[in-house]
Amino acid sequence: MPFTVDHESKVTLYEQLRTQIMEQVASGELIVGTKLPPVRVLAAELGVAPYTAARVYRLLEQDGFLETRGRNGTVIAARSDTAESTLQAAATAYAQRAAELGVGADAALDFVRRALAR
Repeated sequence: MPFTVDHESKVTLYEQLRTQIMEQVASGELIVGTKLPPVRVLAAELGVAPYTAARVYRLLEQDGFLETRGRNGTVIAARSDTAESTLQAAATAYAQRAAELGVGADAALDFVRRALAR
């Protein structure tokens, strides 16, 4: 989930970052439950003011793209308007549960493939 900004661009830093996050959500690169960096970390990485990163997160949360979970950070929100977002949320929960149980990625994917083959 690398984000970049062009400090020389005529497009505001805020708009560059907001657009990148929205595009990565739309493309499936950022799926439901993906944790984003804390505002201060993101701001430092991009060389922008913390206010800029916070504003992007706040507005994307208002638009339903992000969900802030207090101390647990900011994550990509489930968009109830699509089947894909529902499946992404289920996939994220499944992956987390598989990791908790010590099941490797290959084995977990095999379970899914068998379930889909039915």
